[in-house]
Amino acid sequence: MGHRSRSFGPTVLGGLAGAVLSAVAAARDWATASGSAAGADVAAAVKGSATAPLGVAVALVALAAWGVVLVLRGRVRRVVAVLGAVAAAGVLAVVVSGAHKARQDAVHAVVARGGTGQPLGSALTGWYYACAVGAALTLAAFAVAAVTSPQWPEMGTRYDAPGAASTGGSGSTEPATERDMWHALDDGRDPTA
Repeated sequence: MGHRSRSFGPTVLGGLAGAVLSAVAAARDWATASGSAAGADVAAAVKGSATAPLGVAVALVALAAWGVVLVLRGRVRRVVAVLGAVAAAGVLAVVVSGAHKARQDAVHAVVARGGTGQPLGSALTGWYYACAVGAALTLAAFAVAAVTSPQWPEMGTRYDAPGAASTGGSGSTEPATERDMWHALDDGRDPTA
Protein backbone atom coordinates (compact mmCIF):
# COMPACT_ATOMS: atom_id res chain seq x y z
CA MET A 1 0.00 0.00 0.00
CA GLY A 2 2.88 2.38 0.76
CA HIS A 3 4.29 1.88 -2.73
CA ARG A 4 0.97 2.74 -4.34
CA SER A 5 0.44 5.84 -2.21
CA ARG A 6 3.90 7.05 -3.26
CA SER A 7 2.57 7.24 -6.81
CA PHE A 8 0.14 9.98 -5.72
CA GLY A 9 2.41 13.04 -5.99
CA PRO A 10 4.27 12.21 -9.20
CA THR A 11 1.12 10.98 -10.94
CA VAL A 12 -0.98 14.01 -10.06
CA LEU A 13 1.80 16.50 -10.85
CA GLY A 14 2.64 14.79 -14.14
CA GLY A 15 -1.01 14.49 -15.09
CA LEU A 16 -1.78 18.12 -14.27
CA ALA A 17 1.30 19.32 -16.14
CA GLY A 18 0.35 17.25 -19.19
CA ALA A 19 -3.27 18.42 -19.10
CA VAL A 20 -2.28 22.10 -18.82
CA LEU A 21 0.29 21.69 -21.59
CA SER A 22 -2.18 20.02 -23.96
CA ALA A 23 -4.93 22.58 -23.20
CA VAL A 24 -2.59 25.54 -23.83
CA ALA A 25 -0.90 23.99 -26.86
CA ALA A 26 -4.24 23.04 -28.44
CA ALA A 27 -5.06 26.75 -28.73
CA ARG A 28 -1.68 27.76 -30.26
CA ASP A 29 -0.32 27.64 -33.82
CA TRP A 30 -0.11 24.06 -35.04
CA ALA A 31 1.15 24.61 -38.58
CA THR A 32 2.81 27.27 -40.67
CA ALA A 33 3.09 27.66 -44.41
CA SER A 34 4.95 29.99 -46.73
CA GLY A 35 4.89 31.00 -50.34
CA SER A 36 5.37 34.10 -52.46
CA ALA A 37 3.03 36.69 -53.93
CA ALA A 38 4.41 38.98 -56.63
CA GLY A 39 7.95 38.34 -55.45
CA ALA A 40 7.17 38.97 -51.77
CA ASP A 41 7.26 36.26 -49.18
CA VAL A 42 3.88 35.31 -47.71
CA ALA A 43 3.50 33.29 -44.53
CA ALA A 44 0.54 32.10 -42.51
CA ALA A 45 -0.14 30.00 -39.44
CA VAL A 46 -3.21 28.14 -38.23
CA LYS A 47 -4.14 27.47 -34.64
CA GLY A 48 -5.04 24.07 -33.33
CA SER A 49 -8.30 25.52 -32.05
CA ALA A 50 -9.22 26.47 -35.64
CA THR A 51 -8.12 23.20 -37.22
CA ALA A 52 -9.39 20.89 -34.48
CA PRO A 53 -11.66 22.86 -32.11
CA LEU A 54 -12.61 19.69 -30.24
CA GLY A 55 -9.01 19.39 -29.00
CA VAL A 56 -9.21 22.38 -26.64
CA ALA A 57 -12.58 21.29 -25.24
CA VAL A 58 -11.49 17.72 -24.53
CA ALA A 59 -8.17 18.90 -23.07
CA LEU A 60 -10.11 21.10 -20.64
CA VAL A 61 -12.27 18.10 -19.69
CA ALA A 62 -9.11 16.11 -18.90
CA LEU A 63 -7.77 19.02 -16.83
CA ALA A 64 -11.03 19.31 -14.88
CA ALA A 65 -11.01 15.56 -14.23
CA TRP A 66 -7.84 15.96 -12.15
CA GLY A 67 -9.65 18.32 -9.81
CA VAL A 68 -12.43 15.80 -9.39
CA VAL A 69 -10.00 12.91 -8.82
CA LEU A 70 -8.37 14.85 -5.98
CA VAL A 71 -11.69 15.44 -4.20
CA LEU A 72 -13.32 12.02 -4.54
CA ARG A 73 -12.59 8.76 -2.75
CA GLY A 74 -12.41 5.03 -3.49
CA ARG A 75 -14.09 3.52 -6.52
CA VAL A 76 -15.71 6.74 -7.67
CA ARG A 77 -12.23 8.26 -7.93
CA ARG A 78 -11.21 5.32 -10.13
CA VAL A 79 -14.24 5.84 -12.42
CA VAL A 80 -13.34 9.52 -12.88
CA ALA A 81 -9.72 8.55 -13.59
CA VAL A 82 -10.94 6.20 -16.34
CA LEU A 83 -13.13 8.99 -17.78
CA GLY A 84 -10.12 11.32 -17.66
CA ALA A 85 -8.07 8.72 -19.54
CA VAL A 86 -10.77 8.59 -22.21
CA ALA A 87 -10.65 12.40 -22.50
CA ALA A 88 -6.84 12.36 -22.75
CA ALA A 89 -7.02 9.64 -25.41
CA GLY A 90 -9.52 11.85 -27.24
CA VAL A 91 -7.06 14.75 -27.23
CA LEU A 92 -4.33 12.46 -28.54
CA ALA A 93 -6.62 11.19 -31.30
CA VAL A 94 -7.57 14.75 -32.29
CA VAL A 95 -3.90 15.75 -32.43
CA VAL A 96 -2.80 12.76 -34.50
CA SER A 97 -5.73 13.03 -36.92
CA GLY A 98 -5.34 16.82 -37.19
CA ALA A 99 -1.74 16.91 -38.47
CA HIS A 100 -2.56 16.70 -42.16
CA LYS A 101 -5.50 19.09 -41.91
CA ALA A 102 -3.42 21.65 -39.98
CA ARG A 103 -0.81 21.68 -42.74
CA GLN A 104 -3.48 21.93 -45.44
CA ASP A 105 -5.21 24.78 -43.61
CA ALA A 106 -1.91 26.66 -43.37
CA VAL A 107 -1.35 26.28 -47.13
CA HIS A 108 -4.91 27.49 -47.80
CA ALA A 109 -4.25 30.50 -45.57
CA VAL A 110 -1.16 31.38 -47.64
CA VAL A 111 -3.15 31.01 -50.88
CA ALA A 112 -5.87 33.24 -49.42
CA ARG A 113 -3.17 35.91 -48.91
CA GLY A 114 -2.16 35.66 -52.55
CA GLY A 115 0.67 33.18 -52.17
CA THR A 116 1.41 31.33 -55.38
CA GLY A 117 5.02 30.24 -54.96
CA GLN A 118 5.74 26.70 -56.00
CA PRO A 119 6.01 24.65 -53.95
CA LEU A 120 4.09 26.08 -51.05
CA GLY A 121 5.88 24.78 -47.99
CA SER A 122 4.15 23.85 -44.73
CA ALA A 123 5.36 22.46 -41.42
CA LEU A 124 4.00 21.50 -38.03
CA THR A 125 5.08 23.72 -35.13
CA GLY A 126 6.45 22.88 -31.71
CA TRP A 127 3.01 23.62 -30.21
CA TYR A 128 1.53 20.74 -32.22
CA TYR A 129 4.11 18.34 -30.80
CA ALA A 130 3.73 19.82 -27.31
CA CYS A 131 0.00 19.12 -27.45
CA ALA A 132 0.70 15.51 -28.43
CA VAL A 133 3.26 15.07 -25.63
CA GLY A 134 0.93 16.68 -23.08
CA ALA A 135 -1.96 14.43 -24.10
CA ALA A 136 0.24 11.31 -23.91
CA LEU A 137 1.54 12.31 -20.48
CA THR A 138 -2.00 12.95 -19.25
CA LEU A 139 -3.19 9.61 -20.60
CA ALA A 140 -0.33 7.75 -18.88
CA ALA A 141 -1.00 9.54 -15.58
CA PHE A 142 -4.71 8.75 -15.72
CA ALA A 143 -3.88 5.10 -16.43
CA VAL A 144 -1.73 5.00 -13.27
CA ALA A 145 -4.48 6.81 -11.35
CA ALA A 146 -7.11 4.31 -12.48
CA VAL A 147 -5.04 1.49 -10.98
CA THR A 148 -3.64 3.10 -7.82
CA SER A 149 -6.00 5.95 -6.88
CA PRO A 150 -8.15 4.00 -4.37
CA GLN A 151 -5.04 3.70 -2.18
CA TRP A 152 -4.14 7.39 -2.47
CA PRO A 153 -4.60 9.82 0.43
CA GLU A 154 -8.09 11.27 0.73
CA MET A 155 -9.47 14.59 1.82
CA GLY A 156 -10.81 14.56 5.37
CA THR A 157 -14.54 14.43 6.02
CA ARG A 158 -14.43 17.94 7.41
CA TYR A 159 -14.56 19.14 3.79
CA ASP A 160 -17.75 17.21 3.07
CA ALA A 161 -21.02 19.06 2.73
CA PRO A 162 -22.92 19.55 6.01
CA GLY A 163 -24.96 16.44 6.75
CA ALA A 164 -22.81 14.27 4.48
CA ALA A 165 -20.77 12.99 7.41
CA SER A 166 -22.41 10.48 9.73
CA THR A 167 -24.17 12.36 12.51
CA GLY A 168 -25.57 9.36 14.30
CA GLY A 169 -23.86 6.83 16.50
CA SER A 170 -21.97 7.09 19.73
CA GLY A 171 -18.89 9.21 20.05
CA SER A 172 -20.00 11.69 17.39
CA THR A 173 -18.75 15.09 18.52
CA GLU A 174 -19.62 16.94 15.32
CA PRO A 175 -22.41 19.51 15.74
CA ALA A 176 -25.51 18.54 13.77
CA THR A 177 -27.27 21.93 13.55
CA GLU A 178 -26.35 25.57 13.40
CA ARG A 179 -27.43 25.93 17.03
CA ASP A 180 -25.07 23.08 18.01
CA MET A 181 -22.26 24.87 16.19
CA TRP A 182 -22.87 28.02 18.25
CA HIS A 183 -22.91 25.96 21.45
CA ALA A 184 -19.63 24.36 20.43
CA LEU A 185 -18.11 27.81 19.96
CA ASP A 186 -19.44 28.87 23.36
CA ASP A 187 -17.76 25.80 24.89
CA GLY A 188 -14.46 26.74 23.26
CA ARG A 189 -14.52 23.93 20.68
CA ASP A 190 -13.95 24.40 16.96
CA PRO A 191 -17.06 23.05 15.23
CA THR A 192 -15.21 22.68 11.93
CA ALA A 193 -12.49 20.41 13.37
